[in-house]
Amino acid sequence: MLFATGGFEDETKADLAGYRYRTNLCTPTDTQPFEDAGYEQKDESGSSSTSTSNPQHSSSENAALDSMTCNIDFEPSGSSSSDYSSVWLYTTASLHKKTNPGPEFEAQYRSYEDQKTSTYSYEVSPVSGLGDEAYVVKQNNSSSSNTGAYVILAVREGWMTYQSTWSQYVSSSSNGSAKTPEEATELLKKSAKATLEKMKE
Repeated sequence: MLFATGGFEDETKADLAGYRYRTNLCTPTDTQPFEDAGYEQKDESGSSSTSTSNPQHSSSENAALDSMTCNIDFEPSGSSSSDYSSVWLYTTASLHKKTNPGPEFEAQYRSYEDQKTSTYSYEVSPVSGLGDEAYVVKQNNSSSSNTGAYVILAVREGWMTYQSTWSQYVSSSSNGSAKTPEEATELLKKSAKATLEKMKE
């Protein structure tokens, strides 16, 4: 009995949709929408030995999965040291070279809808105009004060997945207020559209 070799190998090729691995994801990450909204990158060049650079990035290239991250700390333009406000944008991108992330992508973010506490819940909605599919996850806080916002935007195009997270906290004694989830979503969408285009260059 003769057996053909290689006939049962999985010849599915990863569809990376033109995206390339980046050692520094912060380079293509577009921050213009946040700057236009009144934020600037926080200066982390203090004299303390524990001070860290801003933005920060990391990356890992592997035969099965390339992973990239970029973390940027922002602050409202013109804020004073006593006006405490924490704003950060955390972005990740992955190139899946062996496994198609499509079948599980929506379920990954829909699972947030089951994460509820007495003070907050999550709302997940599809987003049009980005990649093959995209979703936004908004955290709804039962508190009436506008002191925080937490929003995730997730995009899949082919076998590339992208996620950007906006997290903001404003002190109750501050004169400022946090972006609403809807405002933060619009900023993330504008940034993602430009960032994804740059990631293909």
